[in-house]
Amino acid sequence: MAQGNPGVSRGTIVVFAFLVLASALGAFAVWFQWEQTRRCLDFFGPDIAAAIQSAPTVEIWHLDSDGSRVWRRGAQDVSKAPGLVHLRRGLIEDVNYVWDDPASLTPGGRRLPTESWDVALVFSDSGTSPVMLAVDLEAPGSLAVVGRPGRVTLGRLGPGLAKWVRASSHR
Repeated sequence: MAQGNPGVSRGTIVVFAFLVLASALGAFAVWFQWEQTRRCLDFFGPDIAAAIQSAPTVEIWHLDSDGSRVWRRGAQDVSKAPGLVHLRRGLIEDVNYVWDDPASLTPGGRRLPTESWDVALVFSDSGTSPVMLAVDLEAPGSLAVVGRPGRVTLGRLGPGLAKWVRASSHR
């Protein structure tokens, strides 16, 4: 009877190769995800991005203005609205914004008039302060975190966000 090689078996090599491949793919997935959301995380910060992704209560606040101040005209709970899962994801993906607009992002950049803000998306969870995103839905559109400096111009997210707000407001 022939004796096999007492060294490393082919099965061990295959298992090791699969572990190396799985580790490499996992590292690539983490890098790819970070690369897709890097600018949003810089703009929103990790706490706000987490609230956008997971807050159990989401409301649309319809805003009104007298030219000097903005107030809530009405509110609607959209926590179970169709498309909310996709909206949450879209709000924190870099590709959905225009990052090279010089009027945006800078705290000292040109401020929009108060009447520009159409709605606010409010993400809340009991025990934490709500996160409020003010949104100008008129093309090209803008988004700002209420209470923080700067805003970002909506890119390809703008038309879909406006359509979702209209559809969710008339449920």
